[in-house]
Amino acid sequence: MSLYTRKTGVTSILKTFSGEDRQRAKAVAANKVRFSTPKEKGLAESVRVAVEEGNFHLVKEFAYFLRESELTDDEVLLIIKDAKRIVHNLTSDFVNIVEALLSLNWKNRSSEIIEAYTEFWIDIMVAHNRYLPVGVSKLIIHWIPGDLDASEWVNGCPSECTRSDLEPIHNVLNRVLTAVPMAFDVVIDAISTKFPYFKKPAHVTAGYLFNVLWLIEYKPIFEELILKLVLQKLLVLDVNAPRDQIDVETNDGNDKSETEEMFHIYNINADNLINARQTVKNPVGKALDICLLMIYKFLDGKCRINQNSSEQESGTANRLFKILLYLFDDVLLPSHNTHHVQFVIFYVTSIRFAYSEAFLNLLWQKVKNPNVSAIIRHSAVGYIASFLARAKFLPLSSVIFYLKELTKWAHTYIDESDEYNQTSSLKANLVFYSVCQAVFYLIAFRATDLTASSKDLLFLQSLQLSRLAMCQLNPLRYCLSPVATAFAGVTRTYQLAYCHTVLERNARRKLATVYGHDKSMPEETVETFFPFDPYLLKISNQYIEDNYMAYQSNETEDNVDRSSENLLSRKRGDSELGEEDDFITTDKRQKHLEMSKSEELDKQFHCGT
Repeated sequence: MSLYTRKTGVTSILKTFSGEDRQRAKAVAANKVRFSTPKEKGLAESVRVAVEEGNFHLVKEFAYFLRESELTDDEVLLIIKDAKRIVHNLTSDFVNIVEALLSLNWKNRSSEIIEAYTEFWIDIMVAHNRYLPVGVSKLIIHWIPGDLDASEWVNGCPSECTRSDLEPIHNVLNRVLTAVPMAFDVVIDAISTKFPYFKKPAHVTAGYLFNVLWLIEYKPIFEELILKLVLQKLLVLDVNAPRDQIDVETNDGNDKSETEEMFHIYNINADNLINARQTVKNPVGKALDICLLMIYKFLDGKCRINQNSSEQESGTANRLFKILLYLFDDVLLPSHNTHHVQFVIFYVTSIRFAYSEAFLNLLWQKVKNPNVSAIIRHSAVGYIASFLARAKFLPLSSVIFYLKELTKWAHTYIDESDEYNQTSSLKANLVFYSVCQAVFYLIAFRATDLTASSKDLLFLQSLQLSRLAMCQLNPLRYCLSPVATAFAGVTRTYQLAYCHTVLERNARRKLATVYGHDKSMPEETVETFFPFDPYLLKISNQYIEDNYMAYQSNETEDNVDRSSENLLSRKRGDSELGEEDDFITTDKRQKHLEMSKSEELDKQFHCGT
């Protein structure tokens, strides 16, 4: 069999084009529609098309590209340089692209990018001030630590890495404020708006406060507005940190010996402010504790003056104290149910005696001024009494001076009430009863110092305490029962007044009257507020405890069971909160006082003849 071969008609699938076919294919490809990416077009070209042709499609695409893409350092640098070159074209029509540029992640980039970005930021704010709110807000938001960044913030102080990341933010803000004066109001509004919610973790609030105080360092003109804002925000923390819960934590905490706690050493000057004493467990109380620690350190650095201080430093300290005194009058004095924030003024006044005098004088002028509302005058009396009783740094002469002034005012009031036959209404005589209670409180609290010598006893006799306690307005009736009982014990011991008959008569008046199913109670006591009651926060207490006076019972008081001595109860509104202060027992004031209770307290706070 022979084999025949022949050429088949099948052509190869890899046939080649002729030169004519190749040219035809290129022409077809060139005529097809192609879409270039925003990256290829670039920012400058996109803006040019929008400006010249009115087509904003490319600008919108580029804004989306900036928000969604992971850009390299080279790409970011190129975009920033393009933006700086066309900054005058970025009018209000390009708000989306500007917001995208201001939102770029730039603070962790190279120094070249940070410098270029800073220059662009300044240029855009100067050229178009309508972008100030957006730009400042984009800067301030970097001040807020993440919820999971607690390890980077120890007691309100950032780690070195975190601080390095924050420096360019503050540098940009500093240059913006220097170049654009109208940015000051915008910055204050942004800081207030971005302030963390009070239930945020403690390191978030403290970290934000760190940046706010940092702003004051390079722009002192913000001192008054910033400190006012900070005090207002801390008041929110204070009223939402239940004092009773903090008190329970303090009493039920670690069962370490008192000696170990007493001699515990704190490194106040350490940069990281790490404290061996654990803070309170309540989350809001913990945030308040750390924030107050930062405020105390800030004020200590600003107001502490020594012999080597310059005239400028002294002037700065005095100016800051005047600001704080004004803020106390404007923010703290009218505030209700605060527990710890008012210790800011307590600490500052401990730095210089002149500050204490100015503080007491402000309060006393409020009390004497009949044009001031009764509530504010009542609050000022509470501050005077509590400050004189608790401030260890005050000389006894200050206590004596204000005791004399308070009793003089009270006697004048009694004379006027006798002349006009004024009734003993609590509402009508609120300031008088507040002043009387302040006198009783001071004498009971500082009895040891005020009865140390015959000269001191002669001074107490000159106050005519018997007339004050037994006048027709009957101030003991509206005074806190523990205060009244302690005062009665001291005055009977030194034969200054005999108040126990009045106390017993008042106790009978306080019995409820029952009408069928209704029960009528007599008038309550004056709503009392001793603002400098024991400080319960643990970390920041290191700035308070050395200047704070705890109650020491008078040695002349007999039959006092020291194991049953408790803190002065505080009352504001309807709250009843006990405190450990070894002064006045934590009964329920005198709402339902019975004769047996009166006799029991009598045994605790006076000595027999």
